Amino acid sequence: MRIIIHAGFHKTGTTTVQKTLRANREDLRPHCRIILRPGMVALCEAARAYSVSRSQTDLALIQYEAAALADGWAARGKDIVISSEDLAGHMPGRRGLTAYDATPRIMKALVQAFAAAAPDAQQVLYFTTRAAAPWLRSCYVQHLRATRITQDADEYAADMAGSANLDQIVAQVADAVPHVQVIAQPLEACTTPLGPLAPLLDLLGGIDPATLTPRPPDNPAPPQGKIDAMLALNRSALSDADWRVAKDTLKREDF
Repeated sequence: MRIIIHAGFHKTGTTTVQKTLRANREDLRPHCRIILRPGMVALCEAARAYSVSRSQTDLALIQYEAAALADGWAARGKDIVISSEDLAGHMPGRRGLTAYDATPRIMKALVQAFAAAAPDAQQVLYFTTRAAAPWLRSCYVQHLRATRITQDADEYAADMAGSANLDQIVAQVADAVPHVQVIAQPLEACTTPLGPLAPLLDLLGGIDPATLTPRPPDNPAPPQGKIDAMLALNRSALSDADWRVAKDTLKREDF
């Protein structure tokens, strides 16, 4: 039995992975059980909470929710694929976070809980990564869409440059769980139709990629005109309520 945990990172093709898994769930059912964020909301929220608080209470909650999720896995003996970038914690730039520095401790808590529930299972931690410049740009646009950030893209990239060393976080995860296989897959190297899902399926084995339906990349970057308009709204004197209405209207407009 294998437990493959795809825990991020944000803005590295994770949405495409998850939507492709969902679209092909019936074809994958003989090979594995798929668990996405809707099937583990409490665990994802516990991971995000710990990334902010770093409290032992929230860390214990991660282990509790992971144990509850894994209840019965060993008896069924079926391979498990878990995918949610929120397992890595909040995206840097949210809640005052400047890096994924809580991720190694979160992963250790998950691995320990899953090992207790399914001691004979082989666990694999699979991370999709991305080159620093496009990753910072993508994170900036995400923050611009969802928050009232007033920095421009260059200012944000300068402030958050330290958060973009995703390979360093993966190395720290590997140090935290030395007996678990930890894999980093650069998004730029995922050139097959299934994108970053293909290396994950290789870990399962026995699946012909040609039998699966790929999905185009999700969350494409908006045109520069829309980015400029969102920044102008964020910098405006609108009340928060009016800003939210204007932002929702802008999201629907073509540029």
